[in-house]
Amino acid sequence: MTTLTKRYPNVPFEEADIIVALGGDGFVLHCLHQTMGKKTPIFGMNRGSVGFLMNEYADDELYERIQSAETVEFIPLRLHAVGIDGTESEALAINEVSLLRETRQASKIRILVDGIERMPEMICDGVLVATPAGSTAYNLSAHGPIVPLGSGVLALTPISAFRPRRWRGALLPHNAKVLFEILEPAKRPVSAVADGTEIRDVASVEVGEAPELAVTILFDKEHGLEERILKEQFAS
Repeated sequence: MTTLTKRYPNVPFEEADIIVALGGDGFVLHCLHQTMGKKTPIFGMNRGSVGFLMNEYADDELYERIQSAETVEFIPLRLHAVGIDGTESEALAINEVSLLRETRQASKIRILVDGIERMPEMICDGVLVATPAGSTAYNLSAHGPIVPLGSGVLALTPISAFRPRRWRGALLPHNAKVLFEILEPAKRPVSAVADGTEIRDVASVEVGEAPELAVTILFDKEHGLEERILKEQFAS
């Protein structure tokens, strides 16, 4: 970072026209959350481990790389949760919204899509809704599908489902509203997680897109996110 600040002008985060983020995927997600609604593009360079959302680090030609970079817009998911005690909470997610059991007992969850019941009861460790950008993260680890950018769909993926045992999830229209109702919430408590924000002891959770809070990330042309997602589908 010291090398870059010596070579290129540096201003406070709030005043920047473009943000250069140095770190891993977790840090660029943190930066994206800070820029929601501001439309400030982020150009990430990997100084972490995975770096799926990052470009390769280099000191040279930073201006040229940013100028020729491809622009990708991410539309976050908005989580609206109602707690067992009636408390209402909201959170935003770039990758996914996940529901997870809090105790040794499996959770019981009812699933409605656009007001229509699609799953009367799922007994599971949890369930998640992933964006295309997040489909290669927790969603993939839970054996959900990789979703190409621009596909216009969200991945609805169970986490260790016990019943129905063979259900592998669904692909939903990107503008779908998904409502999760927790059955027996006091006996089988569930938490809701939007990226790094956790809300515990929820009774119901609604998930849908928040297009007015879209964020922008920049990728080197030869290493665009669309190509990375495509490659991931053929990884062994």
